[in-house]
Amino acid sequence: MVSRTPVSAPSVHPGLAEALPVIEESTTSRVLVDNDVLRIVQFTFDTGQLLTEHTSPRAVSCVLTSGRMTFTVDGTDHDVAAGDVVYLSPGVPHALVALEPSRLTLTMAEASGE
Repeated sequence: MVSRTPVSAPSVHPGLAEALPVIEESTTSRVLVDNDVLRIVQFTFDTGQLLTEHTSPRAVSCVLTSGRMTFTVDGTDHDVAAGDVVYLSPGVPHALVALEPSRLTLTMAEASGE
């Protein structure tokens, strides 16, 4: 189980590319921050790896830091590449498949209001 990250405590996570490499035929993840306000997770995907359609009760921001993937948002496919950002409001169905080895940073935040 991942220890909780206090909202009041800063954290720094150097060396993630070395600590969490893309592994052949695998999807891996590491939780970097986890508290009542924010959750940040770093994912790696080998070519062809996927996440099936799902939703989140939180607002989600995904930054593709390397690679390419098809990101399906509410039934519409989007080809994204390194540097691209996907925002998902709470409850929006989404899925993805890696088109090449890829690294994705996902941030979930509590959404209140407009």
